Amino acid sequence: MAKPPQSVEALTEQYGPHLKYVPPGGWQGESLKGPEKLVKTHCCFCGQQCGIQLKVRDNQVTGFEPWEEFPFNRGMLCPKGVRRYMQSAHPDRLLAPLIRTDSGFREAGWEEAMSLTARRLQEIQAKYGKDSVAVYGGASLITEKSYLLGKFARVALGTRHIDYNGRLCMVSAGTAYKLALGVDRNPNPWEDIPKAQVVLVAGANVGECFPITTDYLWRMRDNGGRLIVADPRMTPITRNADLYLPVRPGTDTALFSAMLHVIVRDGLADLEFIENHTNGFDQVAEYVKAWDPRRAADVTGVRPEDIEKAAQWFGMAERAMALHARGIEHHSHGVENCLALVNLCLATGNIGREGAGPNMITGQGNGQGGREHGQKCDQLPGQRHIADPAAREHVAKVWGITPEEIPQAGYSAVEIMEAIHRGEIKALFSMCFNPLVSLPDSEYTRAALEKLEFFCVVDFFLSETAHHADVVLAGSLQEEEEGVVGSGEGRVIKINKAVDPPGQARGDSAIVVDLARRLGKGQYFPFESTREIFDELREASRGGHADYYGITYERIEKEMGIFWPCPTLDHPGTPRFFEGGKFLHPDGRARFLVAEVRPSGDPVADDFPTFLTTGRVVSQYLSGAQTRRIGALVDQYPNPKVEVHPKLAERHGILNDDWVTVTTRRSSITVQAMVVRTIRPDTVFIPYHWPGRKSANRLTHRTLDPRSKIPEFKVSACRIEKAAGPQGGQ
Repeated sequence: MAKPPQSVEALTEQYGPHLKYVPPGGWQGESLKGPEKLVKTHCCFCGQQCGIQLKVRDNQVTGFEPWEEFPFNRGMLCPKGVRRYMQSAHPDRLLAPLIRTDSGFREAGWEEAMSLTARRLQEIQAKYGKDSVAVYGGASLITEKSYLLGKFARVALGTRHIDYNGRLCMVSAGTAYKLALGVDRNPNPWEDIPKAQVVLVAGANVGECFPITTDYLWRMRDNGGRLIVADPRMTPITRNADLYLPVRPGTDTALFSAMLHVIVRDGLADLEFIENHTNGFDQVAEYVKAWDPRRAADVTGVRPEDIEKAAQWFGMAERAMALHARGIEHHSHGVENCLALVNLCLATGNIGREGAGPNMITGQGNGQGGREHGQKCDQLPGQRHIADPAAREHVAKVWGITPEEIPQAGYSAVEIMEAIHRGEIKALFSMCFNPLVSLPDSEYTRAALEKLEFFCVVDFFLSETAHHADVVLAGSLQEEEEGVVGSGEGRVIKINKAVDPPGQARGDSAIVVDLARRLGKGQYFPFESTREIFDELREASRGGHADYYGITYERIEKEMGIFWPCPTLDHPGTPRFFEGGKFLHPDGRARFLVAEVRPSGDPVADDFPTFLTTGRVVSQYLSGAQTRRIGALVDQYPNPKVEVHPKLAERHGILNDDWVTVTTRRSSITVQAMVVRTIRPDTVFIPYHWPGRKSANRLTHRTLDPRSKIPEFKVSACRIEKAAGPQGGQ
């Protein structure tokens, strides 16, 4: 594929900021002709899905304006949000399909690329069986694409193996909420946060990963509320916290169990609520008897008096909330961590009311909507379980097939890579997922990709993973297709199409529909627009927990989003769940479940004595495939660094900006040190947005939570040593 002959900066200086890529000759200046328009839509990054207005002229996104009327962010945006428009004209944008040759990729026409893809998938399934092909999806795709991919895998390919990169995000929380409460969604809208008297933020770097949520927390404190933060790092919001709990990585369940111990011991439990609306409290109360604050302090590193104080504040508050994110979810016992936090809320009656409840902070752009309608390996549209006969019958009727034709649950994201290694899966079709950067133990992932007999990627940039593909299909950015997403609150909002895909690139949904037709299943994919896909999705979700039937594009735009479930066209939506103590289990009661304190899957030892934890920084997003291409964001944090406490740094003779080699049982990387007092002395932190020799996921391990199948990104045993300089090729 032709590349621009000059740097973007040089061409911008020569022609101005509005450039058009004309393959194969490179860039040329393009004047802005025609009237400028504003398109109301949403940010393409995290699950907050802030409202934004994109400036558009001559099929180019040229800038943005705040959308002050949208209720969630009221015009506010984070550093990523204000620059999200800058990727649409990037020189790396894929403008035509690519096919691998012996000397690298070459551009191809759509007919050749799609025919090759369909033929190879059919050949492999004919030789090895339907389940020899797997599908990967993305949690930043609009919900229509998520639904379409699930149907494509199960109907067009007939494979049971489809999963998505949301497996690396919120599945532990979703699993815990379904087990305890009966549904995978936050109980509260964000407007409830300022009404809380106490908010416990556990394992959530709100200031960097979800910046607009900080405004809700500051309003809570302005109203007299208290903020408690539990994290191995003093993240930015901790500076204004009323209490900081520096929990040792991997010990959150012990911390929450000790808090519940205090609440039960001191008579702070809401026994009336427990009696009328829950089951299983006695077993949980018995379990936490052993977790007094002193024992928990030995395990967690949090002072017993601080555990006592946190428990008393939470238990005595009339309205208490818990906000949590990947810090308690990325564990081999992530479900237990989340259940322990839900137990705190149930025991104190803090649920189903304004300003009261446990709430997960969604990390990916459509992390909520992206898992509700079928691209999760065990789930059918409407958040129905794939093993439920009634669910299978309903969805099969909508799809025009028999329930027996819907495959059973397949492998999760990491398990798919393991099946490739074993030779079970021979081909992979992937859309907007960069597993080479985002999955743990990245060298294992690289080896799996190299074993595939056929690999097709749909994306808008040539990601690190796509370099291993046989065919790359040039897909679409968020603003190039109309559709919906589900924000972290559970609010279904509208993505409005602003521009057409450039060059020969196509909308992702059109690519999937075309491929389904080439596989001989066109009668099941009659869609000519995403609006038609959404109308089928509404019917497929009807009667499920995530019921979208009453939601239409027109209603969303008029009402600025609708909270599901919304079962009828005149239903107002459901901003707050469980009001009146009505839970979604068949008996209407919530369930206390024992959250057992278990060790992590990669324990520290004499040769690996330090905890490694990973996460995000404010200027980058997930695998960095988008944000690493936006210059202003790259300048803010150009390379990963390792955060080291001064005591640990002194022990190893490390100064700020020194090169440090971090080694785990799998691999090592060398990065520069950031010596800070805002991390535990027994812990180091590396952000995970970079590939290759800079990849933190070279170091992480593939231990999975047995129920959610999420990898344990947040705890790896490591050792550090001062290095002379960067590794080769850094």
